[in-house]
Amino acid sequence: MIGTQVAAALELNERHKVKLASDPTASEAILAAMAQDPSVTVRAALAINPAATGQLLHRMIGDPDERVRALLAHRLALLLPGLPHAQMAPLESLAMSALTTLVADEALRVRMAIAEVLKEMPHAPRALILQLAHDPCVAVSDPIIRLSPLLNADDLLALVAEPVGPTTLISVARRPYLAARVADRIAADGDVDAITALLGNQTSAISEAALDRLIASAVDQPKWQVGLARRPHLSEAASRALAEFAVHDALADLALRVDLPPALARDIASRLASKLAEQAVRQPPLSPRPPSLDEAVALAQKMVQAGELNEEALVAAARRGEVRMCIAMLAVAGCVAAVVVERASTLRSTKGLVSLIWRAGMSMACAGTLQSLLLRLPPEAVMPANATGGFSLTPEEMHWQVDFLVRIGAALVTNVPNQAPDTPAMRQMGPIKAE
Repeated sequence: MIGTQVAAALELNERHKVKLASDPTASEAILAAMAQDPSVTVRAALAINPAATGQLLHRMIGDPDERVRALLAHRLALLLPGLPHAQMAPLESLAMSALTTLVADEALRVRMAIAEVLKEMPHAPRALILQLAHDPCVAVSDPIIRLSPLLNADDLLALVAEPVGPTTLISVARRPYLAARVADRIAADGDVDAITALLGNQTSAISEAALDRLIASAVDQPKWQVGLARRPHLSEAASRALAEFAVHDALADLALRVDLPPALARDIASRLASKLAEQAVRQPPLSPRPPSLDEAVALAQKMVQAGELNEEALVAAARRGEVRMCIAMLAVAGCVAAVVVERASTLRSTKGLVSLIWRAGMSMACAGTLQSLLLRLPPEAVMPANATGGFSLTPEEMHWQVDFLVRIGAALVTNVPNQAPDTPAMRQMGPIKAE
């Protein structure tokens, strides 16, 4: 009877075979037949069928199509247990055996599929994690190095000592809550990009001695200066030394710190004012007056078309004190009316402005400067980032804040300005229209 059913299944067209291969009630014999089907679509459907047994999945790891193997890798990785090896169920043992083969697969997408599942798994097999962390392809190794809780400080030091690729040190430097001895080793290595990433990782623990050495080497590294100025813990001596040569952007960040002695804060503010005055002399404004809000929106739309509307440009405008330009850039990038951003500014709504920054596809890193400029807030009133440097509000809260501002802004305008073409924020969330 079973043989007759299998024979009948093999005679079906591809569409019906796909339906059969994905059917969780299908018999094991029929599913085994589908595993040998010449159609990659049929085999792919089988790879994600929850009824496929461990033995069957194990037999499929040699599938000739890498897309099927990638689906298998993802499925098998999800079967890994949180139990010691001796207590593994047979299915889990088969999953481990199959993954040991697939983690060395020559197809990048297969190894990426495994890394995606295991990157934050606390009970993943350590041997697999170490193999993925040493993968020569950054798309595989980076998420593991940055996020796997199974990598300890010694593992990371080994990666720093013998990088598997040109970006290995950067991946280590970006790891949340990086231990001081690992951070100090990266700082001593001298890799400019890795140190830039390290200083941008505000959860990394860098020793005071290493920070002092970096400050001494940062004279010709403006990005280091900005990263140093934004460190959550910076001694008075380090702040004073950095202020001696810091570029305008770093001085602006130092001036926002609330942990400086009053005398040092006044000195930094004076230095910043002097640099602003020098900048005004060297680079006189192109226009005798700042643009109107409509003109600023038009300029922001041109920036989008030229691919120039990004977070760096927004922060630069904020540090130049260009209020209307910042409002326009946030409005265009987030595809809302400029009056919506104005309303957040008028209400001095920290949650509203931070939500609009998120809506525009920018990060929390620029939120402090924009809150100080647009909301006229003192440093102690600025909404900080969360522990990982991200947004303090949930996506649901930020959606609600934007919707609220749009609704009250609708009473002031009847037409929403032209929307930014194909911005990252819009591709992810779609337009918001005034009700």
